[in-house]
Amino acid sequence: MVGENHSTVTEFILGGLTNRPELQLPLFLLFLGIYSVTVIGNLSMITLICLNTQLHTPMYYFLGNLSLVDLCYSSVITPKMLVNFVTEKNIISYAGCTSQLYFFLVFVVAESYTLTVMAYDRYVAICRPLLYIIIMTHRVCSLLVAGVYAVALIGSTIETGLMLKLSYCELLISHYFCDILPLMKLSCSSTYHIEMTVFFLAGFDIIVSSLTILVSYAFILSSILHISTTEGRSKAFSTCSSHLAAVGMFYGTTAFMYLKPSTANSLAQENVASVVYTTVIPMLNPLIYSLRNKEVKAAMQKTLKGKLF
Repeated sequence: MVGENHSTVTEFILGGLTNRPELQLPLFLLFLGIYSVTVIGNLSMITLICLNTQLHTPMYYFLGNLSLVDLCYSSVITPKMLVNFVTEKNIISYAGCTSQLYFFLVFVVAESYTLTVMAYDRYVAICRPLLYIIIMTHRVCSLLVAGVYAVALIGSTIETGLMLKLSYCELLISHYFCDILPLMKLSCSSTYHIEMTVFFLAGFDIIVSSLTILVSYAFILSSILHISTTEGRSKAFSTCSSHLAAVGMFYGTTAFMYLKPSTANSLAQENVASVVYTTVIPMLNPLIYSLRNKEVKAAMQKTLKGKLF
């Protein structure tokens, strides 16, 4: 295989989550259940927001986009993983691998900046309540969402374009999907510049978005502490608690994966972190926002009553 370049590589073999045959069926059933909940939960959230006029606000507009992103980037990874659990040889074509990598990067970056935009929305709502309607207009919200997808598309195009220039000596990807770091380990050519670019872009996305979120919540916390009544403070904080939970899970696992040297952790640890942000978080987000949000629960009850009666 030495000397074989990317033009002659037609397929890769995915190592998967485990080599133990007795675990394939239980894992298939587990992830099928997780993916089913992910699809139902995120589609339900999108439908609920579209059908209920009381949820036609900037906060829920962004939440609907978060559900769409969660649904898409889980769908980029999980269906292929489920197929691999029930096939003897986990093969993915070169084009399929590149496509999976590209769309995964698009949606994972979009997730990062959608959470950032949601933090900004909560900052304006709590710290500038009298100007909220003026600042968070429909046009501004649309531009923010368009900016999220533009940044995601630009970053993923750069990174995937760099990966297309690599030549490969091996075909076995020690992972369950086509991610940048496992693919670079198969390369015959130098990956130093690509590693630096990926580290810079991932670091830029994580640092800029997380700093924006931290600054937003610093101002939010300051405003909440200045609210005179306990009920008012509790109500203000409750609108942020779901978002904080989603932010903590997402940034914790992505920072673990991409802001470290490639040899710093074992493959098993990397797989666990990847499973969390590619399959578990997209499932948990709609549950967090529905179970911890009174407006969503009220809209859900109203919609169900309308369907039943």
